[in-house]
Amino acid sequence: MTNPDSLSITLSRDEALILLDMLADFRDEAVLPVTSQAERRALWNLTCLLEKVVPEAVGTNYRELVKIATKNLSH
Repeated sequence: MTNPDSLSITLSRDEALILLDMLADFRDEAVLPVTSQAERRALWNLTCLLEKVVPEAVGTNYRELVKIATKNLSH
C-alpha cells in the first residue's frame, strides 16, 4: 500500500552521488556549504524536481504550509 504522503522523484546517478556527498558532509558538520558548480547544479535540479511533485510550492498558503511542516518535523 502506497503512503499518500510520500513522493517519488528520479535523480541521475551523478546528481545522487553529488547530493549524497553533500548530505554526508552536512551530517558530520551540520553545515551545507555549496563548494562547486556541480553541487549548485545538483541542488537546482533537485529543486526543479521537487517543484514538479509538490503542488503546495505554488499555492498562496505556501509559507504557512512550510511552518506547519517545520513544526511536524521538529518533533
